[in-house]
Parts: sequence; structure tokens; C-alpha cells
Amino acid sequence: MNYFKMCGHEVFAITSEADDALTVKQYRLKRGIPIPIAKAGSSFKYAISPCAISYVKGILAKERPDILHAHYASNYGYIGARTGFHPFVLTAWGSDILINPRQYGGILGHMVNSALTKADTITCDADHMVGAMTKLGADASKIHVVYFGTDPKKFTPEKRSAEIREKISGGHGDSAIIFSIRNLEPIYDIETFVRAVPLVLAKVPDARFVVAGKGSQAEFLKGLADSLKVSGSVVFTGPIPFEEVPNYVASADIYVSTSLSDAGLSASTAEAMASGLPVVITDFGDNKKWVADGENGYLIPLKSPESLAEKLIYLIKNKHVREKFGKANRAIIEDRLNYWKAMDGMEKLYVDLTER
Repeated sequence: MNYFKMCGHEVFAITSEADDALTVKQYRLKRGIPIPIAKAGSSFKYAISPCAISYVKGILAKERPDILHAHYASNYGYIGARTGFHPFVLTAWGSDILINPRQYGGILGHMVNSALTKADTITCDADHMVGAMTKLGADASKIHVVYFGTDPKKFTPEKRSAEIREKISGGHGDSAIIFSIRNLEPIYDIETFVRAVPLVLAKVPDARFVVAGKGSQAEFLKGLADSLKVSGSVVFTGPIPFEEVPNYVASADIYVSTSLSDAGLSASTAEAMASGLPVVITDFGDNKKWVADGENGYLIPLKSPESLAEKLIYLIKNKHVREKFGKANRAIIEDRLNYWKAMDGMEKLYVDLTER
């Protein structure tokens, strides 16, 4: 949204959670009526009430946009479909397609189908999502793979900071720093990251581990670190302010993602790659399209602290390999996952849609 505003377009957002990082006008959408299947910690946190749909219709009548673009099929996408507004663009993010309909079925399956079938154009950031959406009712001819992209000007190795290294390592800035910045929710399996810590420390006692982010498992994970007697080597930073994230990422030595599900390459993984870090991530979805095992990082099985620890120990002990992987990752982002190129492609889709 910030990009398209910068390009001179008029942009506004309708969101349940206002965001200071957005430079556009924001309308606050109140939460709908909770339903029993919206379990704590799930990626689908609230149901949509008729009042919310009416509220959005009113905003659209007032603003009269050329395009309505909804993100996440099983809530905002459903609202967009129910407004009857066209042209309507839908972006699927991952769990809304891969998990919610299967895990909850019923009403969520209906909501996702409604969003997919009403959309004039659908985008996602992974090839494997295309087949999943067609099985849920989408017209394959309407689907475009558009990567979110990472800004190599914002995320860069030059933002590495000795001061931040001291801060996030608990005063051990000369030690190897292993960094995770996924939400502390079950889907991201930070538990596996924490369980790998004692295995690494057995071989590299001075390594330091950073868990950034917030979520429903925060206290559980801190308790787990205590029970494993590694809390002195693990720093829980909490959420990092948006504008400071590039500095924190660049100041680490190795990035880890133990996520159980993503659509395409996660934004945080791409940001770490742009920052010149080697990455160790779980092997699923489209991850192998971006990380060649042993060339610019490592792919590990799901829920395997032993595999994670093995790769981390090797990277910690071999600085030249870390540097080689990091340089390769930076080049991949600049060439294949560049934010500016991705947004230019999205603008072309918008123009084509409005002309049609």
C-alpha cells in the first residue's frame, strides 16, 4: 500500500488492526461475532458479522475505489466477496487455503470458496498454492503467482551493528548469534528451535539464541527454556519495532525458521537472505525453490531439533561457509525476489484488470 501511494495512486485500508507502518488512510474494522471453531492460537481469530460487511459497503460507496484488494481468504477475502464489489482482487497467504478449510471445514470452507469464486483476479506467492486453490473452487486462469518481494535497499548486510549484537546476545556480541523472528504461535513451531539449543550448546557453549516476536506461546517457550536449563543462552526480545527489524536481522549470524506451514518463502526468511545471512529452514512447500541444500543454506525435516542442531553447529564452526551462503542469498533476493520488481508486476495486473 505504501508503494502504490508513493507511485501517486490513492490508497486506503480497511483493517481490524491499525498499523503505524502504513502511510495510508485506515478505517478500523471492528471484530465480528466469535464462533466456537475460532480456537485460541489459530490463524483464523474471528468471524465476520453482517454488520462488518455493511460497514465495508458503506466505505466503498464513500471512497468509490477502482479496485478492492483483499488479503487472506477466510476473513477479509470473504468480506470482499460479500460486498459484491468489482473488480475484486484476492491474495491468499497460506494458512487460509492450506489449513483453515481442512482443519475447520464447514463454515470456513464455505467462506474460502466464496472468496475464491467471486474474485476477478487471485494472487499467491507459491506455485503449490495454485493447485490447492483450484481444489477449493478457484478458476486456475484467474490465478497469478506474484511474490511479495523483499526490499534489498532496506534489508542489507551494511546494517549490521555491534551495539545491537551486544543487546540481543545479552552482552556476548562476539559469540555466534542464531536468530528466529516468527510469531510465537504453534504453526511456527518455535518449540523445535528452543529444543535444539541444548544440543548446540553441548558442542558450542558460547552460542547465543534470539527469539523475536510475540504470540500465545510466549510463556510456554520461556518455561521450556528454563526447564532445559538454557535460559541464560536464549534471549526473548518480544516484538521488534518495524523500523528496527532490518538492523536486528543484519546483526545476527544465522537465521532459522522452524515453521510447519507457509505459502511461499516467508517474508522473514527473504529478509534474512537479503541481509546476507545463511538460513536453516524447514523443508516444505516452495522452500526448496529458494534454498538449495548445502549451497545457500540448509533444509531440515519438520519438528527435528536434532537436524536443526546439526546444521547450526556446522555453520557456527565454519565462518567461511556462512559468508559464502550469505553472499549467495543476497544475490538471489536482488535478482529473483526484489520488492521493486514484484510491485511493478502487481501494478501491471491492476492496470490490466481495470482496462478489462
